[in-house]
Amino acid sequence: MTNSWRFSALMDRHRALGSNLEDWSGMGTAWSYSKGDPNAEYMAIRTKAGLMDVSGLKKVHITGHAASHIIDRATTRDPEKIAPGKSLYACMLNDAGKFIDDCIIYRFGPNSYTVVHGSGQGHEQLTMAATGRDVSIRFDDNLHDLSLQGPLAVDYLEKHIPGVRALPYMGHMPAMLFGKPITLSRTGYTGERGYEIFCRGQDAVEIWDRILEEGASMGIIPCRFTTLDMLRAESYLLFYPFDNSEMYPFENEGPGDTLWELGLDWTVSKGKTGFRGAEEHYRLQGKERFKISGLKFEDKKVPGNAPIYKGDRKVGVVTQPMYSPLNDWVVAIARLDVDCANNGTELEVRCGTHGPLKAVSAPLPFYDVEKKRRTAKD
Repeated sequence: MTNSWRFSALMDRHRALGSNLEDWSGMGTAWSYSKGDPNAEYMAIRTKAGLMDVSGLKKVHITGHAASHIIDRATTRDPEKIAPGKSLYACMLNDAGKFIDDCIIYRFGPNSYTVVHGSGQGHEQLTMAATGRDVSIRFDDNLHDLSLQGPLAVDYLEKHIPGVRALPYMGHMPAMLFGKPITLSRTGYTGERGYEIFCRGQDAVEIWDRILEEGASMGIIPCRFTTLDMLRAESYLLFYPFDNSEMYPFENEGPGDTLWELGLDWTVSKGKTGFRGAEEHYRLQGKERFKISGLKFEDKKVPGNAPIYKGDRKVGVVTQPMYSPLNDWVVAIARLDVDCANNGTELEVRCGTHGPLKAVSAPLPFYDVEKKRRTAKD
């Protein structure tokens, strides 16, 4: 747990499954298990359900008269359009109009929000926006986040939580689970219908154990953090900083990508101005240096983070590849030159392990293109 300063209440459960609790976002996280099979975990989430501990996400409560002003300044979304009980995905930019974090904004009341973000600068951004405002910013590290994802998640939860089937996508509600207070959110990071269970640290072990014990007959199993990489690659879910220029810097430039380059410009509320980096964000439209793109490979060899060529010209890099045992394809998220991205361009990935691999650029997502699974209403 090198550099970890945050600790999940489920550490012993992860160690029992063979995790070394590698650091993510300051928390010892179950990146991998020596027990189990990532392909089986992927299949569980795609066809049944899987349970993950994503408590490494940072939870920041924002309350007070100026709460909506903080959200408005710090993120790309209009907080006044979020009804209590609903949430929205948003991005955060620096003064140069470059992406520094993404988050989900949950609204609980007129002056009460919670922002959940990853390993970027979200907390710092919110704190900076709060300076001189009538608002309280509180980092909550007791609040744990257990993610139950997959088409059978709702079937399991409705045995314990009345009304869960009616909870809409990106909605959240207070509930009791096994006699413990939770907030249940219909959100996730898998491209499937799923739920996040926000609970107190002292309740996390019991909730984890009971879901796995009771859900075993339905095929619910524990899943390692890196199983998300398989799921996100075919569902167009980016992961900071692993798809960003912090990992793949530009020559003679500092790190930082625009929303236009990442394909996240849709996260800016229509007509919104006044958020940090807004002027630069709009000015940089049409000045993309690359585009996030999908890649689809001819054979079933999975490359690493290998360079991509068109003829003799290097045109990009693979950031997240995967093989799907469900769909029997090898696909990847890539950073590509604009003229090669998302348009069927024939390319060569020069993999150090497998040698040259033929691929074509393709639009994302590959899986559930119309997003009907995650938004299902029945």
